Amino acid sequence: MTQPEEQPHVVVRDRRRIDPDTGQVRTQSDEDTPVEAQGDALAPESGTGATGTAAGSEGGGKHAAPDLPDESQAVADDPSVELKAQLDERTADLQRLTAEYANYRKRVERDREVVITNAKAQVTGELLGVLDDIERAGAHGDLTGAFKAVADKLVSALHGTGLEPFGHEGEEFDPSVHEAVQHGTSPDVSGPTVTAVLRRGYRFGERVLRPALVAVTDHEPAPAPVDEPVSEPVDEQQQQD
Repeated sequence: MTQPEEQPHVVVRDRRRIDPDTGQVRTQSDEDTPVEAQGDALAPESGTGATGTAAGSEGGGKHAAPDLPDESQAVADDPSVELKAQLDERTADLQRLTAEYANYRKRVERDREVVITNAKAQVTGELLGVLDDIERAGAHGDLTGAFKAVADKLVSALHGTGLEPFGHEGEEFDPSVHEAVQHGTSPDVSGPTVTAVLRRGYRFGERVLRPALVAVTDHEPAPAPVDEPVSEPVDEQQQQD
């Protein structure tokens, strides 16, 4: 039967400078004293130290693990990232302001054109009576000399602003711009037709300032021809009798 192998004797020396029991500074001889001579006084401390060391190692391991880089860390490491973000933000603000200003300019121009058009239409509408007098004078042969020259300039200026006359004989009747004051029928027309203009109509752009007073003629089928009676020839002998 084999004898159990004798374990080697291990001597641990406590070299701590502070005595854990008294809190005093230890001398060199105390530091060289083996742990067995001091009893179990160091056992709790050793265990605590071991446990603390293990815990410290574990805790240290947790804190020592590197954190994943986040956006703030990237910004701190590279200032160009923050500068690029600020540049993108300022660029977006500038683009938005540019679009808003362009829309504002378009809206102002559109409103200005509407105001100008309304003003021209109002002034031109006040002169329609003058145009009627000029047209009647020309129809009666009174538009001659210097008066004709002034009238022609006035009519040309009004037409240049956008005034457009309508209502002519022979055009198709349109109830949206024509006002019928006379009505008749005739087989010479294919549909409702303006056959006489009693007062000229005018429009300014797409706005009708005044409808035209017209006479309208509708189509009427021509009457069917009446057959003439056929005379029979008379016998000569009957004529002699």
